[in-house]
Amino acid sequence: MEGDQRSGPPAQSLLPDGHLVLWTLCSVLMPVLITLWCSLQRSRRQLHRRDIFRKSKHCWRDTDLFSHPTYCCVCAQHILQGAFCDCCGLRVDEGCLKKVDKRFPCKEIMLKNDKAADAMPHHWIRGNVPLCSYCVICRQQCGSQPKLCDYRCIWCQTTVHDECMRSSLKSEKCDFGEFRNLIIPPSYLTSINQMRKDKNTNYEVVFDVTKTPPLKALQLCTLLPYRSVRVLVCGGDGTVGWVLDAIDEMKIKGQEQYIPEVAVLPLGTGNDLSNTLGWGTGYAGEIPVAQVLRNVMEADGIKLDRWKVQVTNKGYYNLRKPKEFTMNNYFSVGPDALMALNFHAHREKAPSLFSSRILNKAVYLFYGTKDCLVQECKDLNKKIELELDGERVELPNLEGIIVLNIGYWGGGCRLWEGMGDETYPLARHDDGLLEIVGVYGSFHCAQIQVKLANPFRIGQAHTVRLTLKCSMMPMQVDGEPWAQGPCTVTITHKTHALMLYFSGEQSDDDISSPSDHEDVKEAE
Repeated sequence: MEGDQRSGPPAQSLLPDGHLVLWTLCSVLMPVLITLWCSLQRSRRQLHRRDIFRKSKHCWRDTDLFSHPTYCCVCAQHILQGAFCDCCGLRVDEGCLKKVDKRFPCKEIMLKNDKAADAMPHHWIRGNVPLCSYCVICRQQCGSQPKLCDYRCIWCQTTVHDECMRSSLKSEKCDFGEFRNLIIPPSYLTSINQMRKDKNTNYEVVFDVTKTPPLKALQLCTLLPYRSVRVLVCGGDGTVGWVLDAIDEMKIKGQEQYIPEVAVLPLGTGNDLSNTLGWGTGYAGEIPVAQVLRNVMEADGIKLDRWKVQVTNKGYYNLRKPKEFTMNNYFSVGPDALMALNFHAHREKAPSLFSSRILNKAVYLFYGTKDCLVQECKDLNKKIELELDGERVELPNLEGIIVLNIGYWGGGCRLWEGMGDETYPLARHDDGLLEIVGVYGSFHCAQIQVKLANPFRIGQAHTVRLTLKCSMMPMQVDGEPWAQGPCTVTITHKTHALMLYFSGEQSDDDISSPSDHEDVKEAE
C-alpha cells in the first residue's frame, strides 16, 4: 500500500509533461508545414502559369504589382498582381488567364491569307489606356473613371470613349498614326511571304534578344526597302556593340544594302557612346516613349569608325591565335582598366547587387580611391613601348594610356579637348583617326573628370601599336577588362557603322554653338 502510494504521484506527473511536449511539437511543426504547403502551392501556380504562357499566343509577363491602377480585361475587376502582354498590352488577373486567349486575340504581326491586305482595321483594347490620353472624337480625357473603360488601338495608339466608339468608329480603318514610318504593316509581311520561294520562315513571332541572337531579328531588315530601317538599341554601350557586331555579320553575308541605322536609348552605367551621339548620359523614364520615337525619326544618319584590336602574346612557344576585339569607344591600359577589372570581378560573383547605375558608379569610385593609395600601375613608361603610325613615342612617367575613338570617356568627360585656354581640335568619330592620351594615376583621372586637370596628350594616329615588355597589366576594350601579360597590341581601322545622331538636346559638358542652344530653347 505504501509502495503503491509512493509510486502514484510520479506517474500522474508524466501526463502534464506529455501534453507539454505534444503542444511544443505542434507549435514548431505547424508553421513549418504551413510554409511547406504554401511553397508547394506557389510552385504549382508558377508551373500552371508557365504552362498557360507557353501555349498562349500572347507574350505574357507576370508582375507582382502594377505601377498604376489596373483592371482585368476579362472580369473588369481591379487587380494588383497578374500578367500583361508585351505585344498588345492586355492586362489580366491570374485567375482569368485561361479565358483571355478565347476572348482577345493578340495583334497579328502578319495577316492571314484570307484577309484583305488593303483594309487594315483598328485593333481595339478596352481599358487601362495611358494616362493623359484624349478621345479622338470629342477631345476629352480618356480613362479618367475608376473602372475598365474606354478603348485604345494598339497600332495607331488612338484612344476613344465608350460612347464615342459606338457612335463613330466602328468601321474606321487604321492608318498606324503618327509613327506609321516606324511600323511594319502586317499586310507588308504577308505580301513578302507570298513572293518568297522559301516560306518556312515564321514572321509571326516577336523577337526577344535575351533568347534569340540579334542577327536573327536583324534579318527582318532584308524584307524591307533599301536604306529604310532604323533600329533603337535600349541598353548600355556594350549592348550597342553587340548589335553592331551582328550588323557586321550582315556585311559578311553580302547584305550591305539592308544594314539599318542605329539609335541608342542609354540604360547602361557610362553611356559614353550614347552621349557622343547626342542621346544623353542616361534614361530613367523622364522622356515619354512617344517623344523618344519622335527623336529617332528626326535623327540624322552619320558614320562611326570601328576598330580592330589585336592582342598577340609574346613567347617563342605560343601557338595560340591572337585575341581580337572590336572597339567602338576606347582602349586603355592602366588605372581605369584596373577599376573596370575589379568591378567586373565582383559583379560576376554577385550580379544582383549591381543593378543600380548610382551603385555601380559608387563601386568605381571606391576602387579608384583604393588605387590612389596602392598605385598598382606605376612606372608604366618603363614597361610599355608606344608607336603611332610606325613612329616610336617617348613617354613621361605615366600610369595609364587611353586610346580614344569617341569624344566622351569615363561617364561624360571630354578627355581630348580638356579644359582651360589650350586649343585642340575636336575629337571626331568618323575621321579614321584615334586620339591617344596619358594619365598620371587614379587621382589624376578624378581631377580630369571634375575639370581640374587635363590629360597628357600624346597625339593622333591611324594605327597604334603598344608593346607590353614585362609584368601583368590590366587592359580593357569598351569596358571589357582582362589582366594581360607581355604582348603586342595593334589597333587598326576595321569598318564603319551607320548610326543616328540626335542634336535636339545636349548635355552640359557638350561643346555646341549658340544656334544649337537656341534650337533647344525653341523645342522646349
